[in-house]
Amino acid sequence: MIKGKKVGLRAVEKEDLILLRDWRNITDFRRNFREVRELSLTDQFEWFESLQRSKDTNFMFTIVDLATNKAIGAAGLLYINWIIRSGDFSFYIGENEKYIGNDGIAKEAASLLIEYGFNNLNLHKIWMELYEYDLQKINFFTKIFNFKKDALLRDNCFEDGKYWNSLIISLINKNH
Repeated sequence: MIKGKKVGLRAVEKEDLILLRDWRNITDFRRNFREVRELSLTDQFEWFESLQRSKDTNFMFTIVDLATNKAIGAAGLLYINWIIRSGDFSFYIGENEKYIGNDGIAKEAASLLIEYGFNNLNLHKIWMELYEYDLQKINFFTKIFNFKKDALLRDNCFEDGKYWNSLIISLINKNH
């Protein structure tokens, strides 16, 4: 387990799948994910099996409250490209439908994953795609972690009867 002061990151276990499915199916969460359909438990098990087959390019974690050992969210570095040393950052706090929240938990968990990506996996760039209406995550990652805008993908999402742009934002490891 990767431990901070209040939270840790541990490998996703089969026992987490029901909770992860329930969080992923929260309507306000799902609209921010590339996978927009309602997920079944079978979908979650298939996703978990695909993670097991792609351990060299996908590092997915359950965020755990260290005081209670309770799962509170999910985070990962996915689709790692070892040639350019980049990974797609996946992240949310599911507990109490926080998504990000402002209690410092998300900041600590995201910091742990960024440090792991740069210092253990030796990544050069951590990036993510966010829809333009996902202001909570855009502000969180650009203001707290200094992620920079790399690209704008026009009309790349359809939500609430309207097309929306996607932003690609990234953080470069300045120690390389």
